[in-house]
Amino acid sequence: MKSAVIVFPGSNCDRDLAVAIEQASGTKPIMLWHRETEIPAGVDLIGVPGGFSYGDYLRSGAMASRSPVMAAVRDAAARGAFVLGICNGFQVLTESGLLPGALMRNAGIHFVCRDVPLTVENSQSTFTARYAKGEQVVFPVAHHDGNYFADEATLDRLEGEGRVAFRYAENVNGSARNIAGILNETGNVLGLMPHPERASEPAHGNTDGARMFAGLVEGLMTAA
Repeated sequence: MKSAVIVFPGSNCDRDLAVAIEQASGTKPIMLWHRETEIPAGVDLIGVPGGFSYGDYLRSGAMASRSPVMAAVRDAAARGAFVLGICNGFQVLTESGLLPGALMRNAGIHFVCRDVPLTVENSQSTFTARYAKGEQVVFPVAHHDGNYFADEATLDRLEGEGRVAFRYAENVNGSARNIAGILNETGNVLGLMPHPERASEPAHGNTDGARMFAGLVEGLMTAA
């Protein structure tokens, strides 16, 4: 399996994400600078990491979504490559049109940084294959603009199509319908605000996130 992690000015979780992918796959991801215009041939998985791309100027993820590499990411996703956007990466994916909705300022206008319980809503995707529907897991969050918003028709469509992957068991940011992570229509793009890569090895005190990477790698290798 071949993977890549996008690096923007202001990314601060790119290495964390690369380590989690390498631990699961045994292969180091390509670290791909945002000014690149092509995704290397044969890449199965693209990680869009957390952080503060471009200092969160204008709107979180807005400037990063215009980086040259994101056009290549959109093309790769359309061809069937898998894309995982975490925290700022989720913001970048919504701003890029790869996922619907938007991430707004947290309710209460406070930065939230702590472990949060999540409920697995969809265990049938490649991203969530190692989880059980209804299972509760714990991932850390660290964001100021994680309040998921979409119009009612979009929210109903996400629910009806089983595209809500994770929900907050305790809504820490005001997200509509407690949504913490969503999938695209074809199931090869996942965006979520919590950080599975920060819960992927014993030293983190929690390995609930490791199963996401293990299941994802297994699914991609099986399909290859």
